[in-house]
Amino acid sequence: MSTAARLISGSAASWAQIAATVAAQIVLVPVYLNYWSVKTYGIWLAIQGIMSALSMLDLGHQNYMGFEFLRLGSKNILDLSKALWSAIVVSVLISVGQILLIVLFFFTGIMTFLLGESGTNDIDLINAAGIVLILQGISWLVVMSFSGLIVRGLAVFGYYPRMAWWGFVYTIITTLAPLIAVVMGGDLLMAGIALTLGAFLYALIFFVDLYKLLKKVRIILVKPSVALGISNFRKSTPLLGKALFENVRQQGVRLVLAPLAGATGLAAFSTMRTGANMALQGLNTIVNPMLPDLMRFLHDRDQARSEAAFATVWIVVVACIAPGVVLLQIVIEPLFLFWTQGKITFDPLLFALLSLGVLVYAVVQPAVAVVIGNNLTKIQLWLSAFAALTVLVLLAILVPVIGIIGAAIALLAAEVVAAVGYKFIAERWLRENNLRWPKRPFYIALLSVVIAAAGLVCIILLPHLKWVTLSITLVLCFINLWKYWQVLPTVAIQSAKNIVNRVPGIKRLVFLLDVKWLLV
Repeated sequence: MSTAARLISGSAASWAQIAATVAAQIVLVPVYLNYWSVKTYGIWLAIQGIMSALSMLDLGHQNYMGFEFLRLGSKNILDLSKALWSAIVVSVLISVGQILLIVLFFFTGIMTFLLGESGTNDIDLINAAGIVLILQGISWLVVMSFSGLIVRGLAVFGYYPRMAWWGFVYTIITTLAPLIAVVMGGDLLMAGIALTLGAFLYALIFFVDLYKLLKKVRIILVKPSVALGISNFRKSTPLLGKALFENVRQQGVRLVLAPLAGATGLAAFSTMRTGANMALQGLNTIVNPMLPDLMRFLHDRDQARSEAAFATVWIVVVACIAPGVVLLQIVIEPLFLFWTQGKITFDPLLFALLSLGVLVYAVVQPAVAVVIGNNLTKIQLWLSAFAALTVLVLLAILVPVIGIIGAAIALLAAEVVAAVGYKFIAERWLRENNLRWPKRPFYIALLSVVIAAAGLVCIILLPHLKWVTLSITLVLCFINLWKYWQVLPTVAIQSAKNIVNRVPGIKRLVFLLDVKWLLV
């Protein structure tokens, strides 16, 4: 499978996962609340939150090893095999530790506190919640501690899309299993058992495919090295700190807004941020499939193909996101009011600031990919910490003065701070490894952010000229897109033409109109 085909398949799988998650969020809430009390549903959500927090350590270790596998590459089979099985041993130990910690929570009463039910008399419900959480821990041990690392190892050989589609299947199964139990009258415990059984059924089928692929790529079973496993685990611990700081950036906004802006302000901010969050998820569906190929290109010191991988993101920024946020700024208000039934006032400045945050985040993703892909964990930790500190300080200063607009400014400032840091580190790493940061394509992509920002400002200040502003902005975006096309590496242009020519009916249209698209 070619790089372009892997990118398309991987992105499609990731989009399918997002669609399933969004659909689940829309559909599941009324179903659960129709059969359960609000209290029971709240405990169910708390269980998922606790398990998510407990698994951060193992997930950080797995993510680190994923990039370590990419660094080793597909040519170093022996080293890759040793790193994989050593990591699996560590992951199993972490998972066992998680289960023991859950048992400790259960028998010491900490579980009740974590579930927010310290004063409850419903002992049966708390006991059921404890059992469900233990089952979740066992499920993580059996399903995720093994497969998570193997999946990351197989990504080195170009199997990311296949694994992503398996991830989509996992999302469907683990969504439907407890839902079916609830619809059939099951309580909290039955839903937890159904979820665990669904995960086990998935694992049985999934492990067969993993075994076949491991044989195909010739990853062999070798004696694990405890020393190597522990060494890699220690190197991965900064990723846990990074994850915590990233959560501060996201959840810290809610913690400060609730007391400072009130429930109405928090609801308005969270609702208007929904679109931005979905855009970020969509962008990640492009970045994540790109990483394995990018790391291979960087490892081979292939400047042209590395720039082509960067172009995957920047072309989306230049051609789609930049003009898209300006167009959305004009048409979103009536849609927003319809969606919220007129109960939340639309703030154009708030929406514009959140949109700019997405643009800044998007344009720096190639630099983020370089830093993350090369496991520069301490750098990631410091950048995340500095960005989180920026958010918290600006929230405390601005929100009491200008309300939720201050929260949007704080988030935008944090994105700018992180972007500057990641770009500087990535450029330095490339230079030290005999590669170059593609300055001209980057500055053209950055110019699209400036064009969009100027368009948003004009729309807010001159609403009566919004359509004129949109027309001028789109023309400027098109000119900028043409300039970007001129600086693309030849390999990226050729790959784009090859993809387009495979689409039925498009080849002749492209020939007649000489329309050039980049779909790398």
